[in-house]
Amino acid sequence: MSNAAYTDKTTAVAAALSICESLIALSERKVIGNREMLAVLEDAAASHRNVITLSPNPDEHRAIAALIQRIIEERSPES
Repeated sequence: MSNAAYTDKTTAVAAALSICESLIALSERKVIGNREMLAVLEDAAASHRNVITLSPNPDEHRAIAALIQRIIEERSPES
């Protein structure tokens, strides 16, 4: 992997992590409801699940969806 590709992927991962952390913080501070935060995360996970069969990197999308799903499960009221 070239440095440019690594940097782009690293940057994307950092941005995604920051967005998830922001959603969680907004929910914890009651700026948005937990239900809304979970809905956004569900949409993100679904987006990755939906492209698994179309992607040249299906394992990557499968892993991303699974990670988001774990975050959802940890933040769900039932957990």
